[in-house]
Amino acid sequence: MTTANPVTPSGQAPEEPSAVVLKEETKGLSQGAIIRKRFFGNTPAIVSMVVFVGIVLLAFTSIGFAGIPGWWKYNHTGFTGQVNGGAPTFVHLFNWGDHPFGQDRIGRDYFAMTMRGTQQSIMIMFVIGAVGGFIGVVVGAVSGYFRGWIEAVLMRLVDVIIIIPLLLLAAVLGRIAGQQVQGNAATIALGVFVGLIIWTGLSRLVRGEFLTLREREFVDAARIAGASNTRIIFKHILPNAVGVIIVNVTLLMASAILLETGLSYLGLGVKAPDVSLGSLISNNQEAFTTRPWLFWFPGLFIVAICLSINFIGDGLRDAFDPRQKKFNAKKAKDRGVHGSATAANDKPSGTTPVQGSGGTAQPGTGQP
Repeated sequence: MTTANPVTPSGQAPEEPSAVVLKEETKGLSQGAIIRKRFFGNTPAIVSMVVFVGIVLLAFTSIGFAGIPGWWKYNHTGFTGQVNGGAPTFVHLFNWGDHPFGQDRIGRDYFAMTMRGTQQSIMIMFVIGAVGGFIGVVVGAVSGYFRGWIEAVLMRLVDVIIIIPLLLLAAVLGRIAGQQVQGNAATIALGVFVGLIIWTGLSRLVRGEFLTLREREFVDAARIAGASNTRIIFKHILPNAVGVIIVNVTLLMASAILLETGLSYLGLGVKAPDVSLGSLISNNQEAFTTRPWLFWFPGLFIVAICLSINFIGDGLRDAFDPRQKKFNAKKAKDRGVHGSATAANDKPSGTTPVQGSGGTAQPGTGQP
C-alpha cells in the first residue's frame, strides 16, 4: 500500500528538508559570498589549507628563495661537521637545536635540504597543475561542445598519449629539460614538460561534463538568445562544470608530487646540486636502517602536501557545486520537530460542522 505525498495548501509538493536549509542559509547572499560561506564551513578543507600555507611559508622563508635570504642559518649546499652522528636535535617547538632534522652522511643540514626539496616539489606541482589543467580543460571543453570531426581528432590525440607509459614519457621529457637549463628554470621546465602529457584524464572528464551540460535547457535558451559559442562555453557551461574541474585539477597536482618524487627517485628529475623530496629519499636509501630520519622528514612532507591538496579540492568542490552540499540531519530534524509543533498549535481545538444540503453534519463523520 502506498501513501500519497503530502501537498502544501497551494497544491505543490513540499521541498526536501536539505533544500529548505540550504535556501535559508544562503538567502540574500551573493554568489561569491555563498561560495566563501560553504568553503569556510568545511572544517577539513580549512585545516588542510592552514597546514599547506604553513608548509609553503616554512619552506620559502626559512632558507630563502630566488636570492632572497631566509631566517635559517644553513643552506642546502653548505657543509658542516657532523654532530652526534647526524641525529636530529629537535626537542620541542621552542628548542630546535642546530640541526632539527639531523644531517646527511657528509654533514649537510637536513632541515635546509628538506626545505629546498619542498620548494622544488611545490613549484613543480603548481606548474604541472597550471599547464595540465589548462590543456585538459580546453581540449575537453572544445571536444565536448563542438562534437563532430573536432571531437574525433582531439580524442584520438588523447588516446595516443594515453597508450604511452606516463612515467617513461615524463622521464624522457624531464631529462631533456634538465639538460637545457639549471636551477629554478630547470624545475619550471620539468613541470612544463610533464604538464604537457598529464592532462589526458582531466580532458576526458571535462568532455563528459560538457556532453551533458550542452543539452540542458539553459544552453538552448542562450543559443536562441543569440549568444556566441565562446560565451556559451565560458559564461554558461564552464561555471556549471567548475566543481568537476577543480577537484580533478587538485588531484592532478597531488599526483604531480608523486610523479616528481618517482622521477627524482630514479635520478631523472631534479639534478644535483639541487634537491627535491624524491631525490632526498633516493640518495639516502642505503641509510634506512641506521639513520631512518633521512626518510621520515621528506616522506612526511610529501604525505602532508598531498593530503592537504586533496582535502582543499574536496572543499572547493563542495563550495562551487551546490549539489554537493552536505545534509545536516540534526538541523533538519530540529526544524521538522519545530515545524510539527507549530502546525499542531495552529490546528483548531474543536471540530467544525460541515454544512450539507440536508442539514448539519455529524462531527468527525462528514455525513448528514
